[in-house]
Amino acid sequence: MTASTHAPGITRPADRILVALDTTDADRALALAEGVKGAVGGVKLGKEFFTAQGPEGVRKVSAVGLPVFLDLKFHDIPNTVAGAVRAAAPLKPFMLNVHASGGRAMMEAAVRAADEAAAATGHRPLLLAVTVLTSLSDEDLIEVGITAETKAQVARLAKLAQQAGMDGVVCSAHEIKVIRSVCGPDFTLVVPGIRPEWSVKGDQKRVVTPRDAVSLGADYLVIGRPVTQAEDPIKAAGRIAAELSA
Repeated sequence: MTASTHAPGITRPADRILVALDTTDADRALALAEGVKGAVGGVKLGKEFFTAQGPEGVRKVSAVGLPVFLDLKFHDIPNTVAGAVRAAAPLKPFMLNVHASGGRAMMEAAVRAADEAAAATGHRPLLLAVTVLTSLSDEDLIEVGITAETKAQVARLAKLAQQAGMDGVVCSAHEIKVIRSVCGPDFTLVVPGIRPEWSVKGDQKRVVTPRDAVSLGADYLVIGRPVTQAEDPIKAAGRIAAELSA
């Protein structure tokens, strides 16, 4: 299994690494981004950072020169999600995501909004759909009324996202093969829940090593705590990049 051909910006193994800057501290986010620049392919800014620092915080981190995955997981009625995508477009994120469970109409609205915004900004982010959060197990899904096994649910949502015009999905490495089987090779797969063997597992229940994820067919790897909570984040990022190059 190989990574998809729909993965712009990957010219070396380290480009697959997106460091999750899960902090509310703008100075720390900037320091981490500046430190790992050149050693990784980009950074991820999520709800924690965005709630504290807003669009201006995103602009400051973007100014470092690394691609930004804006991980806000929009999930609302189609009109509202389309408006959110249009509002995010001037920030020129490399990637932007929504929850696939919002349905086909919501995802189609997001795609239209991204296309329209691209005409105005000259930039269109990769639009990703979140399938099943990597913190959730089969038992967790049952508790919220979803009786399908995790892989089946992920496959269903990934196919729906592709039909709606999304560029790819965020998924666990354990679902890469099943997604490739239903969506084919030209569908971007962004995989969180990545933990090097030398790192602690944390609260992610479905995790895999960076090298294993890429060998399975992951395009981009979201790696947070193994880098950001390391004693030397820059050294940790370099170690992961070296493992991918080995």
